[in-house]
Amino acid sequence: MRTVLATSFTPSLDSGRARRTYAVVSALARHGPLDVVYGAFGAAAPDAAYDELAGVSMHRVERPRGFERTPAYLRARLAGIPADFARGIWPGVRSQTARLVAGDEPVRIVAEGPVAAAALLPLAARRPAIYNAHNLESSFRHRLDEAGMSLAALERFERLLLDSYSESWMVSAADTAGARALCPTAQLRFVPNVVDVAAIEPVAPRNGEQVVLFVADLGYEPNRGALSFLIEEAMPSLWRQAPEVKLVVAGKGSEGVGDGNPQVQARGFVPDLGELYASAGCVAVPLLEGGGSPLKFVEALAFGLPVVATPRATAGLAVQAGHDCIEAPPVAEPFAEALLEALDPERGNALARSGRDLAEREYSIEALERRLEL
Repeated sequence: MRTVLATSFTPSLDSGRARRTYAVVSALARHGPLDVVYGAFGAAAPDAAYDELAGVSMHRVERPRGFERTPAYLRARLAGIPADFARGIWPGVRSQTARLVAGDEPVRIVAEGPVAAAALLPLAARRPAIYNAHNLESSFRHRLDEAGMSLAALERFERLLLDSYSESWMVSAADTAGARALCPTAQLRFVPNVVDVAAIEPVAPRNGEQVVLFVADLGYEPNRGALSFLIEEAMPSLWRQAPEVKLVVAGKGSEGVGDGNPQVQARGFVPDLGELYASAGCVAVPLLEGGGSPLKFVEALAFGLPVVATPRATAGLAVQAGHDCIEAPPVAEPFAEALLEALDPERGNALARSGRDLAEREYSIEALERRLEL
């Protein structure tokens, strides 16, 4: 079956959101031809990786001028869509999608993320369509400093999406349960975050590398909170016992992190993280807030590295603490002790092998392809 997927961002690979889009497109393309309608926002052009996907056609929608967006914004606000989401609605994304699905041919329609789902609501009212959620927004977003909406507004918005779409794809078991409680009649499918595990060569067994790696897009507030905990609390506790350990921070917005601390190395955005993973002893995922499942957690498992994560981070994945990773509370000393445990090759290598096996079984493109079968 042909699929038409709409997203409000230029497809890239520079964030967790973008990498989820790529994984879903990759898996769906294996089921048949796929058209991607995207708003020209966030990147100059789609990542070159999309050129390698057979059967995928890209349809760019230029950003409309402010006055052209106003009617769509006002209609969205009247429909109960919060302002932060309504501002991202481009009429051209909906109209281009509608043109591509016109006719009697069976087409699977996918709205990628809440903004695209809001834009396609009129289309979803006329024919079956799928909402691919990136997170259950109402589970955490209202608590963020940058949030411009209340919990009640978020719940009304998500209930509208869940009720309007014929099926919604949720990123974790926790998000699925939350969506079920929010809208009992919603049709839900578990569609986890995945990476191209087959294309990732796992690192060699660790041999005492004294590097803790943290990779994240620091434009996302929960990632900034996780890094603050790591630098200000967990790592100082670790350094009192093992001052030779280095913390390497990579990802968008990480330039200058560490304020000149010689024990912290800021790498900024790194397109190919292979060398960083190869030099690390373990990966830290100390999320304090957020939803879904952290893609960098999945990527670290695929690279065959031991992972230390908070309960918030592990909640979105089918990991067995103590077997596939080490789970530690967001408290300085216990998290530091867990990092030291993971840096021990005897312990860390066993975790890494199990984590890689889990990534192959549950969090690969092939696993996602099977999940998305009609």
